[in-house]
Amino acid sequence: MPRLPIPRTRGARLTALGAVVVVLAAAAVVWSTRSPAPPLARTQDAVLDLPAAPGSADKVAIDTTTYFPERTPAPAVLLAHGFGGTKNSVADQARELAGQGFVVMTWSARGFGRSTGKIGLNDPDGEVADARGLIDHLVSSREVVTDANGDPKVAVTGGSYGGALALLLAGTDKRVDAIAPVITYNDLAQGLLPNAAATTAPTAGTPAAGAFTADGVFKKSWAGNLFSAGSGQAGSGAGPAMEAPEPGQQTRDTGQQTGGTGGGAAPPQPGPRAAPPAPADLCGRFTAPVCAAYTELATTGKASSRTTDLLRRVSPASVTNRITVPTLLVQGENDTLFGLDQSDATARQITAAGGKVTTVWYTGGHDGGSPGPKLRGRIAEFLRYSLTGEGSPPANGFSYDVQGTLRANGTPSVRTVAAPAYPGLTTAPAERRLFPLTGPAQPVVRPAGASPSAVSGIPGLNGLVSGNSRLSAVLGIDPPGQYAQFGTPPMDSQVVVAGSPTVRLRVSADPAHPEPEAVLFAKLYDVGQDGTRVLPANAVAPLRVRGLPADGSPVEVTVTLPGIVRPVEAGHSLRLVVGTTDQAYAVPATPSAFRIAPAEDTALAVPVVPGTSVGAGVPVWQLAGIGVTLAIGLVVVVFAAIRRRRAHDVDPDLAKTPMVIDGLRKRYSGGFVAVDGLSFRVEPGQVLGLLGPNGAGKTTTLRMLMGLITPTEGSIRVFGHRVRPGAPVLSRIGSFVEGSGFLPHLSGKANLELYWASTGRPAEKAHFAEALEIAGLGDAVHRRVKTYSQGMRQRLAIAQAMLGLPELMVLDEPTNGLDPPQIHQMREVLRRYAATGRTVVVSSHLLAEVEQTCTHVVVMHRGRLVASGEVGELAAAGGEATFRVDTPEAAAEALRATGGVTDVAVEGDLVHANLDGVPRAEAVALLVRAGVAVEQAGPRRRLEDAFLQLVTEES
Repeated sequence: MPRLPIPRTRGARLTALGAVVVVLAAAAVVWSTRSPAPPLARTQDAVLDLPAAPGSADKVAIDTTTYFPERTPAPAVLLAHGFGGTKNSVADQARELAGQGFVVMTWSARGFGRSTGKIGLNDPDGEVADARGLIDHLVSSREVVTDANGDPKVAVTGGSYGGALALLLAGTDKRVDAIAPVITYNDLAQGLLPNAAATTAPTAGTPAAGAFTADGVFKKSWAGNLFSAGSGQAGSGAGPAMEAPEPGQQTRDTGQQTGGTGGGAAPPQPGPRAAPPAPADLCGRFTAPVCAAYTELATTGKASSRTTDLLRRVSPASVTNRITVPTLLVQGENDTLFGLDQSDATARQITAAGGKVTTVWYTGGHDGGSPGPKLRGRIAEFLRYSLTGEGSPPANGFSYDVQGTLRANGTPSVRTVAAPAYPGLTTAPAERRLFPLTGPAQPVVRPAGASPSAVSGIPGLNGLVSGNSRLSAVLGIDPPGQYAQFGTPPMDSQVVVAGSPTVRLRVSADPAHPEPEAVLFAKLYDVGQDGTRVLPANAVAPLRVRGLPADGSPVEVTVTLPGIVRPVEAGHSLRLVVGTTDQAYAVPATPSAFRIAPAEDTALAVPVVPGTSVGAGVPVWQLAGIGVTLAIGLVVVVFAAIRRRRAHDVDPDLAKTPMVIDGLRKRYSGGFVAVDGLSFRVEPGQVLGLLGPNGAGKTTTLRMLMGLITPTEGSIRVFGHRVRPGAPVLSRIGSFVEGSGFLPHLSGKANLELYWASTGRPAEKAHFAEALEIAGLGDAVHRRVKTYSQGMRQRLAIAQAMLGLPELMVLDEPTNGLDPPQIHQMREVLRRYAATGRTVVVSSHLLAEVEQTCTHVVVMHRGRLVASGEVGELAAAGGEATFRVDTPEAAAEALRATGGVTDVAVEGDLVHANLDGVPRAEAVALLVRAGVAVEQAGPRRRLEDAFLQLVTEES
């Protein structure tokens, strides 16, 4: 997992501190408005011996607690816990339901808490059979209402693992009268191995219908978390956020009936415990078939037919065609484990069987938290009406929450939108709005080992960052070169996405490295007008595209993106990103390359569900706390606006000047001053050499120029804009400061295309042809980079810096590692670029090359400016001269005999001398009087000598 970046500048730290203050203030409001604790209820603890399997004489001990209302007999509710939890995990909810008039039975499922047996993932012959035994127990109770046939009035509810149990029990036991599954799955094979790609367009008219294509991509992070929750000693571990017990709220299993204590005040008594797994038992508390299935998935990333059959057998999808009882499906909008597509499939299947389904989407889920008091009350009302006929039937067949600011109950919902029915079940199909999707075909690469991997979020913690653009950026990483992106035009007005968008894509293999299948990951970002992007619910759609032709011909598929609820504001756009890796999934480790493009005339089909807003307002007594939060938020906004204004500090008089450095100083902690009072300017068309010995401050200056560090004093302006970290004007600078990191198996041109695509700017603004022409790579640009010489790699790196033809290009040691012919070629590249009217700044230690390449030079020593000006003027400042003569030796003798002239040297027909104040014209006359014919006389252009003299004088 990547490290969270620590803000390094004072402004960034203050902004982060302000955000923390707002979060803490909001948390205080939420804490002050928490629901009161549920009332105490009379409880009865019992350990029931149930058959281990049909026809087996062996028994399993199931630890139960039953909660009784004030008045009995009453209708009963079986309340199942989530995976990794126990009966204690749902104790508060059980008391709440008992307080509303239900007899509530809770229990620890096989392999959890004090119950014995092995975990079979809701096996029909295991956990489901246990639940039927619990109903048998209720039948014998005089405190449960029964019908004329002696069957108990009973409903089943639970979250996740418990929600699936509710569905499986309703499909196998006709005594169940109603169910309310929460954030659960329809098909465990699709939940853990989703595949969002289909060769044919989806036919379901519901808003969140998933592709549910076979041979999916293994959701390794979530599956590993769940397997770990069931692998430790009995009673340990907690499941997802919804299923874990609150601290301090666990009750003790007593094996005895207690009074009105809520099951938590009686002294502990000995009770059955599942034996901890032996050290050598790699299956933990799982049955052998489940352990073998997980081992296969975790080691191969794929499911055999045996594993698929097992997952199907323990999934509600195996029995939904037999469920006809009233069903309330509650699914989370922030859930990367079991998304909205799982609830959608269940709703369609039960409706087809003749059942009546009410669907609720809320802002929680495995990533976002459990239902709040209002939604729990709605579940209780549904169960009461279904079991007794009291109250009112559900007013709407479908409702969903539109996420916004914090509410009194802590759920991030501003309003609830209600529709008469879930679209596509018994009414017309869901409306879908089409948005053009643009972008050229783009190459993508899967690196060896699939590392680095894209990061879309952290399973179970995504709710902490959902909807927050800054935190989302921290946990949202798309490595350059690994993804293609396509965008829609900005929205004319707000569009509330409610369901699963779809799009047609073309995927092809790289003919040079043909792969028969591609594993890809599609994400849909909400992009603001300022370029910030948010991945709604951190949702990712994995897809496996098979049958890719070796010749690179494309395969066209329909991709169903994750179901989300997201208000996309006017001016925002949607951006589809299709990558080759994701850290939460099992990705093939072999390196591969693919090409991705939208299908011809394709559009992004976005589901929308019109309805009526029915969300309640905030009570008056809470407004004071919320007002404090808003006031603090306003302070942060004002502070950010001031910083933004400072970030756009522009001097219009310098709008055409590439760079002006004024009084620049950088002092590090400890007192070391790297740059002190540096001032100079660079004009258009110049090639400026930045010279100085090691420690002169050149690198620090370049880092401040690129916005990587902040000056202590002074300023840098680029085209009049003051440079700060993240300043927009930095996009007008091209740079080659560190290693290029080219992918060796791709061509030079493909590497440049991947780099430009990672910037997010339009391809037509890259100016590939111009950059390549200036770099002078010729046909070599189509060869793989691994065949390049060092000089060709350097020229490709310069071409990369030239992409977009930046007005200012900054190069650090561009001739490193080059031989003399390659250095000469690099010199020509830089000259050709400057000839276009643009400006180049070169930092180099090769003084002779700077002399031949640069038009101007700045000499630094110990952080200070030593000299600056044209190269020729600076080189001539030392008083040395060169004479081209017919008789060099005679000229040398004449000069040596002249007082004040020193360092006379002969080089072919040239004679060099340090005149040291003797006028050059007088020296020429002296040579003529000595009988020497002088063909040419001028300053000796040796920058090295001038440089050494300047540095020595400064020392």
